[in-house]
Amino acid sequence: MMDLKEIIFALCSAQGVSGSEESACAVAARYLEPYSEVRTDHNGNLFATLGNPDAKKTVLLDAHLDRIGLIVTDINDKGFVKVDKCGGMDIRVLQNAVLTTEDGLTGTVCSLPPHLSDGSEDKATPINKIWLDFGMSYEEVSRKISVGDKLTFREQPTELLGGKITSPALDNRCSVAALIRVAELLSGRELDYKVIILLSAQEETYGSGAMTGAFQIDADEAIVVDVSFANQPDVSGQYGNIELNKGPMLGYSPILNRQMTERLKALAESEGIPLQYEAMSGRTGTNADHISVTKSGVKTAMLSIPERYMHTQAEVMHPDDAERTAKLISAYILSGGAFDD
Repeated sequence: MMDLKEIIFALCSAQGVSGSEESACAVAARYLEPYSEVRTDHNGNLFATLGNPDAKKTVLLDAHLDRIGLIVTDINDKGFVKVDKCGGMDIRVLQNAVLTTEDGLTGTVCSLPPHLSDGSEDKATPINKIWLDFGMSYEEVSRKISVGDKLTFREQPTELLGGKITSPALDNRCSVAALIRVAELLSGRELDYKVIILLSAQEETYGSGAMTGAFQIDADEAIVVDVSFANQPDVSGQYGNIELNKGPMLGYSPILNRQMTERLKALAESEGIPLQYEAMSGRTGTNADHISVTKSGVKTAMLSIPERYMHTQAEVMHPDDAERTAKLISAYILSGGAFDD
């Protein structure tokens, strides 16, 4: 069996900012190809088909493949590079962060030394005032970097104590790894369904990958896998009770199909898979919002992998939560889903 932590590390080490998912797509395809037919589309989505291709019923499994980053908007005459957010970057963690372009050029966010500050700069610098320093003149920078280039954090995945890991892009590469594990778990099994894994593009910016990908698939049922919030200092309410390494979070929302949700809950209990719960009063903030209203509507459920420090360069999760997510989804598929017709 493949090492799930190794898969997560490989995926998180790839670039793949929203709209430029090619490098992450190549890593994911390499892991999926032994188990499924793999294809891509012009929107940057990756599709992996499992089970019976002639089945009348199709189950869609979605996890978004893109990651947050920055996009170059300008270069000044001193060679400093202006950027904007590409996805929901937390600007509080950008001060003096080390970033890399898709071509491997390293730059750092400019930061005013405290010795030169009167204290008014202590708040997070607005994105429109952030510049990057690549250590080159304007002539050198303009030959190597262009407006529209994407950047990501340079940090690499690292193992913490207790089996936890920290990395940029765990949102949502750990969910992608979970669906790769599903493909492995279902390999060689006789399935009544056609199962299509959609690793969707551009969730962090608009959700266009899930919109167009789900439209192509026209599934009967869908399970969306994403990350959600685990407990950490100063977090209260329902997320204050969510723990790492205590299983995935089962979503409850008006847009989600209650029968599928209850089926997943029952299977978790029968399979001995620990489960946590997340209630939302309306939209989920995930691709489930798009997939559930595709065409005439798709019955949709949602599982989330708990993580801390979302949208930073030091997100934290436990690989066992991704493993349990994969086992629960596999059990759902092998049991025939939630519907008989």
